[in-house]
Amino acid sequence: MESIIKHLMEITGHRDHDLLNISVISALSELTHASRARVLDILHVGDNVFVKAQITIDHGKLASNEEHLVHLIPEVPIEQFPQLASGLQQHENVIEHVADNGDRTVWLPIWMNEKVHVCLEIFNPASFTDNTKEVMSGILVVYRNFQNLLDYSERDSLTGLLNRKTFDDNFSKILRTSVQKQLSEEVGQPAIERRRDDKEKQHWLAVLDIDHFKRVNDTFGHLYGDEVLILVANLMRSSFRPSDKLFRFGGEEFVILLRSTTKEDAHMIFERFRENVARYPFPQVGTVTISIGFAHIDPFEPAVGIIGRADQALYYAKSNGRNRICHYEDLVESGLLHIEHSQDSVEFF
Repeated sequence: MESIIKHLMEITGHRDHDLLNISVISALSELTHASRARVLDILHVGDNVFVKAQITIDHGKLASNEEHLVHLIPEVPIEQFPQLASGLQQHENVIEHVADNGDRTVWLPIWMNEKVHVCLEIFNPASFTDNTKEVMSGILVVYRNFQNLLDYSERDSLTGLLNRKTFDDNFSKILRTSVQKQLSEEVGQPAIERRRDDKEKQHWLAVLDIDHFKRVNDTFGHLYGDEVLILVANLMRSSFRPSDKLFRFGGEEFVILLRSTTKEDAHMIFERFRENVARYPFPQVGTVTISIGFAHIDPFEPAVGIIGRADQALYYAKSNGRNRICHYEDLVESGLLHIEHSQDSVEFF
C-alpha cells in the first residue's frame, strides 16, 4: 500500500505527459507483477488507426524512453492487434487475450470523449484479486483526470491544437534529443560521413499564416473566421504525421515542428498541405490560402534564431505573392534574403 501511495503522489505531482505516463505504468507494473507493461499511443490518421509503443517497463525496469530513440519505433496498423482492435470497436474498458502458449495480455484503453489516444498494456500479470482491481480502477481514474487537466491546459480551446505555452517545452525536447541523436551518431564516425548524414534528415520548424484572414473576418464575420481556423487545423492534422507537433499561436498564426526528414521531403509535405488548404471548399468563404516559411532546426543554435529564420521566410512569402512556401536557407543562398543576427524577441507575421 505504501508503494501505491507513493506512485499516486508521483502521478498527481506531474505536469508533463511523459512523466505522468511513466508513473502510471510503473504503478500498474508493480501492482500486477507484470513481466512487461507498456504505454501505447493510439494514433488516428484519417480513417486509419495505428499503435505505437511509447514507454516500456520490462521486469520492473524502465526501458530507454529517450525521445530520439522512441521516434524510431514505427507505428503499426491496429490490425496487427486484432483483439485490441475488436475491443476498441466494442468500447470495452478492459480487453484481455490469452495466447495459445498461455501468455496473457491485458489492455486498458483510456477513453476520452468517445475516443482512445492512449492504451495501457500489461503482459503476463498475476491474477487480479478484487483488491487489485479496485486499486487499478482508482489509479486509472486519477490518470484519466490528470490527462484531461493536462490536455485542457495544453490545447487551444478553438482548434484543439497545442497552444503557445506548450511550444517552449516541445521545442526544447526536440533540441535536446537532436543533440543526443547527433552525438550518438558521431561516435566513431568519420567527419565526411557525419556531414552527409546531417544533410539527409533534419528537424524543421515552419511558421504559417492564413492569407488575408482579416478580410475574411471583416467580410463574413468572426463566426466564419473561427470556422476557417477550425477547418485549417483539421487539415493540418490530416496532412502531417502523428509525431509532428502542431501549434496555434493565436489569431491566424500556426507553427509546425516537423521531425526527421530531408529538405526535399519537408518541402513536399508543406506543399501538400498548402494544396490541401487551397483546394478545400470553405463554407461561405470559398477559397482560402496560406503562406509558409520554414527553416531547419540546428540543435546548437538558440531557439530565437531558428524561429526568426522561419519567420523571415514567411514574411518573404507574404510579401511576394502569398499562397507559397519559402525555405530560409534557399532564400539566403539565392541572394533573396540576407542573414540577420537573432534578436531577443521575434515577431510573427
